[in-house]
Amino acid sequence: MGAKGRSPIFRIPLVLMILADLALLGYRLLPWDQVLALPGNGATGLDPAVTLLGYIGVSWWVGSARNESARRCLFSAAWLGVFAGVLLAGAVLVSGRPGAAESGQGHGLQYGLMAATVLLWGIAGARGVRAGYGAGFAMLCALWSAMVSCLMGFAALIGGSFYSYAPGQTADPWKQYEGLAIGSEATQALVKTLLTGTGYLLLGPLVALVAGLVFAGFTKPAKG
Repeated sequence: MGAKGRSPIFRIPLVLMILADLALLGYRLLPWDQVLALPGNGATGLDPAVTLLGYIGVSWWVGSARNESARRCLFSAAWLGVFAGVLLAGAVLVSGRPGAAESGQGHGLQYGLMAATVLLWGIAGARGVRAGYGAGFAMLCALWSAMVSCLMGFAALIGGSFYSYAPGQTADPWKQYEGLAIGSEATQALVKTLLTGTGYLLLGPLVALVAGLVFAGFTKPAKG
């Protein structure tokens, strides 16, 4: 079967999500000439961008799958990732509420949403085993699902950072930035957001690989 007739795996929507996240990140980091003043000689601001570009490379590799059954599994995993992404974005918004970190309110809901997210990644992997594939492919399905989810969570995190400043503070962290010291609360919030976002993009897929492997161990191929 030619490439023209191959089943979709959600690669184009995922790449569009990556580009949207890159645009959102770029806008958040304006003016760009100040990015290198961030901690780590600018690595704090550059790391999420590099990771997003890495996602594009992984999407092209996953898209090389030729088996129709495998592609359908990946497409299904991506849609599970969309649902998981809604949960992850919800967890991000709950944790980003003003005063949430200090009061501890909402931690149970946040952890519950994140646990449900990982559960859906594991289910994505289990469906790969049910389709007759091994643990390796189950991990790939979970990874693919997690990539979709983490892109959604990253967008919620960066988007929410535009509105998370305390009253009277500027939304431009660079105006109060002096040298290498992270002086203003706005700049501290920006650095924390960037580090958290990079963590989601890197650790989410790793957690999904483990979830896919665990769920694969408890799943048997469908009969027939």
